[in-house]
Parts: sequence; C-alpha cells; structure tokens
Amino acid sequence: MDIASRLSEALGKYLDLTSDQMKLTASNVANVDTPGYKTQGMDFGSAFAQAMKNLDGTGSGVVNEGVGNVDGLVARPDGNNVSMDRESMQLAKEQLQFRTGVELLKSEYSQMMSAIHVDGK
Repeated sequence: MDIASRLSEALGKYLDLTSDQMKLTASNVANVDTPGYKTQGMDFGSAFAQAMKNLDGTGSGVVNEGVGNVDGLVARPDGNNVSMDRESMQLAKEQLQFRTGVELLKSEYSQMMSAIHVDGK
C-alpha cells in the first residue's frame, strides 16, 4: 500500500532539488581558491517545474536541472569568480527552502496520521 500523496511526492522532489542546490553551493565554496573555477548554479524554478510535469506524466521523464555557470560575477585575476558573500546568501536561502519543505512534509504526514487515528476511535 502506498501512502504517498501527490503533495508528498512534490515535496520530496522539492527537497531533492534543494539538496542538489546545497551540493552546488558546497562545491563552489570548496573551489573558492581553485584557479579558473567558475561558479555553478541551478535554475531551481525550471528544474522544479520540470519535476512537476514528470509527476503529472506530461514531462519527458528527464529532469534538466539547468546546472551551469553563473553569469555576471566578477572574476579575480586567476579566473575564479566564486564570491563567498554570494555563496553564503545562497546557502542561507537553501537552508530556509529545505526547512520549509520539511515542515510542509511533516504537516502532510501529520494529517494522514490524524485521518488514520480517527478511524480507530
């Protein structure tokens, strides 16, 4: 028996993509001193929209997360363009996104548990 709802599946994808964003940010921070390294980013909105299409069955099944170089950043003389200020802000945003997703998922499962326990009374 599958107790997953469409909302819980969507929230799972949301958390997965947020986790992927955090990995990109961690990679950027790890490469802050690597000559020639270009900051990597993801178009979260597009990736999430594609994931939702895949849940609906209207997508191609492939999630193109749109991971690529971030444009418009100032490069240092060694060619590296990682900004610790930008990465710190990104990480804070991603942590907030993740916490929000977790709380929404907890609420979804809490509602399911309430519905199960109502029948038992």
